[in-house]
Amino acid sequence: MGGAERNARKKKQEQRAAKAVVAARGASGDRNKVVIGVAVVVVLALVVIGGVIWTAQSKDSADGALTPPTDVTGVSAPIEREGGVVVVGEESAKATIDLYEDFLCPACGQFKKIYGPRIKQEIEAGTLRVRYHALPFLIRYSDPEGYSRDSANAALCAADEGKFWEYHESLFAAQPEEGGPGYTKEELVKLGTDLGITGDAFKQCVDSDTHVAEAQAELDAAKGTGNFKGTPTVMKDGQVVDFGDENWLSNLVG
Repeated sequence: MGGAERNARKKKQEQRAAKAVVAARGASGDRNKVVIGVAVVVVLALVVIGGVIWTAQSKDSADGALTPPTDVTGVSAPIEREGGVVVVGEESAKATIDLYEDFLCPACGQFKKIYGPRIKQEIEAGTLRVRYHALPFLIRYSDPEGYSRDSANAALCAADEGKFWEYHESLFAAQPEEGGPGYTKEELVKLGTDLGITGDAFKQCVDSDTHVAEAQAELDAAKGTGNFKGTPTVMKDGQVVDFGDENWLSNLVG
């Protein structure tokens, strides 16, 4: 098989995987469809990465401690928290998108796997600006309940300390399984410490749910648009972007 043919085949597989992520995304009231969709996503992901078995680190795995991945790095771009939104990228970027995600959401983890590197590349190139909305969408789908809320709050607290990007990357790298135990507030605080956050402000922010109301307000606002269907959702100027189209990023940034 020639290089061109392999590349074409890989693109088709990535497109199928992305469409499966879309299928997996849905409102919390339809969990059966989400479970089926996520299973498809995982199967397709194995093909996309060339047959290498991939599973997200989980709380139940032997090495599932919430620690920064060895290759975690920051992003060379401005980062600013605006209430419950963290904006990453240059204001002059050609395209600005809103990315709605939940740190417990399996489809969000897969979206991150597929598109995370390209998104970072475009941000650092100055062509893309991303408004990250960490939502408490799946609060009831951890045991005990609440990991979506606690992790969203902790990510906003990390933004206050200049560590949002690294914290965001680490939470998805060690994503807990939906339906299982999420990470405790103590573990969320320790992750920040491991990433270099010092002082007591971060711990106080996590322990006291400082930004929970802001995160909830973002979820309420997203639902109020009439376009939000679940996590992950990508919007530009209030309109949903079809990331099942393999060229969606290229179409945005040129």
